[in-house]
Formats: sequence, C-alpha cells, structure tokens
Amino acid sequence: MSTYVMGDLHGQFQSLKQCLAKCNFDYNKDTLIQLGDVIDGGGEAFECVEELLKIKNLIALKGNHDDWFLDFIRTGLHPAAWTYGGIDTVKSYASNVGKTPIIKKTRQGYKTSLTSDDIPLSHRHFFESQKLYYIDINNNCFVHAGFNPFQPFHEQPAPIFYWDRILWQTAMNWQTKAKLNSDIEPFGIVTKFNNIFIGHTNTMKWGIDKPLIAANIYNIDTGGSKGGKLTIMDVNRKCFWQSD
Repeated sequence: MSTYVMGDLHGQFQSLKQCLAKCNFDYNKDTLIQLGDVIDGGGEAFECVEELLKIKNLIALKGNHDDWFLDFIRTGLHPAAWTYGGIDTVKSYASNVGKTPIIKKTRQGYKTSLTSDDIPLSHRHFFESQKLYYIDINNNCFVHAGFNPFQPFHEQPAPIFYWDRILWQTAMNWQTKAKLNSDIEPFGIVTKFNNIFIGHTNTMKWGIDKPLIAANIYNIDTGGSKGGKLTIMDVNRKCFWQSD
C-alpha cells in the first residue's frame, strides 16, 4: 500500500489515467491525495471526477476553481462567470446530460445553458466534501495553494488554503538567498511540518515542467493545462511520474 500526491488536474482526464497507470496505482489499496483544481482548463472535467470517485482511499482537497464550481452548485451562479477555463467545464457537464452548452459572452464573463441541477448528486457530494488541507501521521501537510507561514496554521481563514501564494514565494526567496549565503537562518514557519506539498502556482512560470522544491516544500503543479505535464508523486520515496 502506497500513498501518492497528485497536482492540479484542470480537466485533463487522459493525463490522469496516464499518471495512475505509470505508477501502477492500486484503486483499492493505495491512497491518492489530490491537491485540487480538478476542473477548468480541459474538456473532460466530468470524466476526471468520475475517475477519482473510483478510488477507495481518496483524499480530495479544495482548489480555488473547485470552490467557484461549488458556489455554482449551491446557488446556480458562477462567481467568475465561467472565465479562467470554466467554459471547458460547462461543455463537459452539458455534454454529459445531452445538453447543448449554449454560451453567451457578456461584459461580466459568460452565461450558459448549464444549471446546477445538471450536476450529478455524486459530483455535488464530491465538491462539497473536499478538504481545505490534510496532515498525515508523519506531519506532512498537503494543501492546494499554501498558507501564511508567519501565522499559526490552524488560525487562518479558509480561503487562504486555496488562494495563497505567500508560502511558496517566501520559500523561493529564502532559497535564492541561501544559495548566496550559506549562513542564512533555516527557513522558518510558525507551525512546523515535516514536508509540505502544494499545487496552484504552476512550475511552468519558471520554465520547468518538473516538480520544484524550496526548503521543505514540494510544488507539484507542473502545468498540466499550461503546456506542461500532470505529476503524481510517491509521498514517502519522493519519486514521481508524469503524463506525456
């Protein structure tokens, strides 16, 4: 039995299948910690959720795109008006119910024919059940975006866990200074963790389609929907596999 962590999916179903196959993932015995942003940016959001629901030991975390979609499920209104890749999600879910995804562009974003009633009950439950973060028995922390390293972890407001970039930016700045000065103080966080695994800020911004490590933080959003690849990593061995 192994534990794996996977970065942002963004509707990339074939990449999801590839990664699970390449690491010989066992749907009944292994654990998958998926870091969120399952939807938006690829045309198979529905299929991604369906595949994740087949995994017995799934720990699904909430991403900012998932939170927008949950708002739509609960209210019928999408906070970002289906921008930032949301139209691909509309097409995927509309196709599932045999609906033409009528899309009208407005100054505020998009209006579509998709309604919250078109979302299957199992998918509604999936997005309602996503966790803000997960801390395992080895004190490894898994979170979609990050958190404020200068404040106690458990005192921070919910949205920070799926929106923050302070943690990663701070770690990257520290690492740059550490390369120039070996006497620099160790990277400090108010709440200590063994390792931290994040997504949200894709590594393609540094021209790299492989995981990046800064201090004890592993960034495994390798830009699967941005010209990069989807990554799945063995939490204990730190080896990883990627989509083609």
